[in-house]
Amino acid sequence: MKATQQLNQLGQSLWLDNITRDLLDNGTLRKYLTELSVTGLTSNPTIFDHAITHSASYDPEIRRLVGAGHSGESLFFELAVEDLTRAADLFAPIHERTATVDGWVSLEVSPLLAYDAKATVTEAKSLHKKAKRNNLFIKIPGTKEGAPAIEEAIFSGVPVNVTLLFTREHYLGAAEAYMRGLERRVAAYLSPDVRSVASLFISRWDKATMDKVPERDRDRLGVAIGQQAYKAYRDVLESDRWQRLANLGARPQRLLFASTGTKDPKASDVLYIGALAAPCTVNTMPEETLLAFAQHGRVGSAIPRDGADCEQVLTEFGRAGINVAKLGADLQSEGAKSFVNSWRDLLKAIETKSKALK
Repeated sequence: MKATQQLNQLGQSLWLDNITRDLLDNGTLRKYLTELSVTGLTSNPTIFDHAITHSASYDPEIRRLVGAGHSGESLFFELAVEDLTRAADLFAPIHERTATVDGWVSLEVSPLLAYDAKATVTEAKSLHKKAKRNNLFIKIPGTKEGAPAIEEAIFSGVPVNVTLLFTREHYLGAAEAYMRGLERRVAAYLSPDVRSVASLFISRWDKATMDKVPERDRDRLGVAIGQQAYKAYRDVLESDRWQRLANLGARPQRLLFASTGTKDPKASDVLYIGALAAPCTVNTMPEETLLAFAQHGRVGSAIPRDGADCEQVLTEFGRAGINVAKLGADLQSEGAKSFVNSWRDLLKAIETKSKALK
């Protein structure tokens, strides 16, 4: 049995952090479903930028859309929605078989709206309506400014992938926004069965600290942060507040481990997969990480309910001079800026290709 199947049987969903038209057209994505236990996928501006820039597969569609008067963000969302609806249809049987727990795909709102909650919610509703797929998450950053947009989107019935979370406190903020949205639905006599995942970024912790700590501590911080968030996740699910919502038909906002491709060339290429195995969670991984794990990965025991030795590890990093709370805030801020830069690069690539094909 492949390690990917073992992970799936443990209760963790494996999602692919990639989407291209070539993956859809040549049958590779379907192969990952049937052979590597992939049950969903995520996307982001960098992925689409690379796909559009390095492939001619989008050229006929770009030419047609330019002729129809589309440009910039409008053109991009036409391309993205087409890819993601095709992927959503591919995952639809999984979505149905798992009673809508799994089989999700994700599309991001414009990062340029990060500080405008009202505009974010408007775009989230518009994109979800445009796709016409029940298994489509809309990605909204889990920043302080994004929390009202997450709550409002959930209240409006839009499934949300809360992204850009780096710390336990970030996760708890996402859970709070999710529960507020559900509680408002209950108060309005609406179903609280609106799905969400909370995406915790892992590898950037170790990339940021690998040259600042002793050799023995390299590549330990990301896993410890993941374990700490997992303990908080289990605490939320066992809280009286959540149990009341569950009793009314709500389903958990699953913790999702994102950015799980190893950044340290000295470390295992599947470092974060086996170490962050846990039931009722998701791990979304780059294509090369997925293939590596299928080839030589190992699944041991799940993350302990108490987060294992995460607090001890975090204390050790504090003694080594790493202010974890400050670093988490910095990583989220840098991540938000990176998303904006990637978005602008994507729009620039679309503009360049549009002019060339016009």
